[in-house]
Amino acid sequence: MNMQTGRVIVPGKAAGLALVSDRPIGFLGGVDPDTGIITEPGHPLEGQCIAGRVLVFPTGKGSTVGSYTLYRLAMAGLAPAAIINARSEPIVAVGALLGNIPMLDRVDLTTLVSGARVSIDGECIRYE
Repeated sequence: MNMQTGRVIVPGKAAGLALVSDRPIGFLGGVDPDTGIITEPGHPLEGQCIAGRVLVFPTGKGSTVGSYTLYRLAMAGLAPAAIINARSEPIVAVGALLGNIPMLDRVDLTTLVSGARVSIDGECIRYE
């Protein structure tokens, strides 16, 4: 089991399979709020569902309405179990806070791969 730490943006505990992208994610227009599927054309995760996954991506992008989209996903039970970023930005941080989605940043994303089992407890990330 590997471990690293990050900066806590939204505290909490979570576990799930990682869904990793090397490109930013924009929640408004990039994720379908009714299904949790990434819909941004050409995005490496296009067609993948984020629900219940530990969503790993460098940073967010796009409109501030993306915060509400992430909150809406959480209220529908379609949000990621947790979010890990290299660099947090306000849109995703506010959405994670509103949706009570554990979130960390300042993490070396190169050690995380899609499909790995990941758990978060406070600042600690454990993964296989």
